[in-house]
Amino acid sequence: MPDRPGAPTRAWQRMLSGRRLDLLDPSPLDIEISDIAHGLARVARWNGQTQGDHAFSVAQHSLLVEKIVCRFDPAASWGAKLAALLHDAPEYVIGDMISPFKAAIGGDYKSVEHRLQAAIHRCFGLAPALPEPLRRLIKRADMVAAYFEATQLAGFAETEAAQFFGRPRGFAADMFQLEPMPAVQAQQQFLDRFAAIQSENTN
Repeated sequence: MPDRPGAPTRAWQRMLSGRRLDLLDPSPLDIEISDIAHGLARVARWNGQTQGDHAFSVAQHSLLVEKIVCRFDPAASWGAKLAALLHDAPEYVIGDMISPFKAAIGGDYKSVEHRLQAAIHRCFGLAPALPEPLRRLIKRADMVAAYFEATQLAGFAETEAAQFFGRPRGFAADMFQLEPMPAVQAQQQFLDRFAAIQSENTN
């Protein structure tokens, strides 16, 4: 529903938890993991242009990236695992835009995304901005995930995917769960993994 003429522009979204999240000035107090899991499980990667009866959701992608981070670093801390699981968490609010469209939009999108990510990190005990080595590790895992999603689900030839995402070494598609899940299943697996990671935090 559009705002009434003359009314202040609404910059918040109401969540199923009842929270109202201000998109321009997000507060960690208005963030709930249940809202994140619900939203990400219903946001499609690749604009939904993937094979299967269900969309390959951002929740499922997030689980994949966290798993790859753990393969790169079997001794990863709970914080590194959580940061990997939440690396695309702002998309529960702003959706998943494909990279070419993000580039076309420019800085405004990234600014909103960064503010949301910082609030999410603070909510769950992470630094607002990740250390650079961890940020690079998650990005590396993200590219591995993108390669396999592209070739196994989104119709990319291996040579084309390698051009955009690099060709992963030491990984094979059959190492991962790439069959798109129903939203409720992806949502529950995301919540279960979040709880398991949080249980490792003894601080």
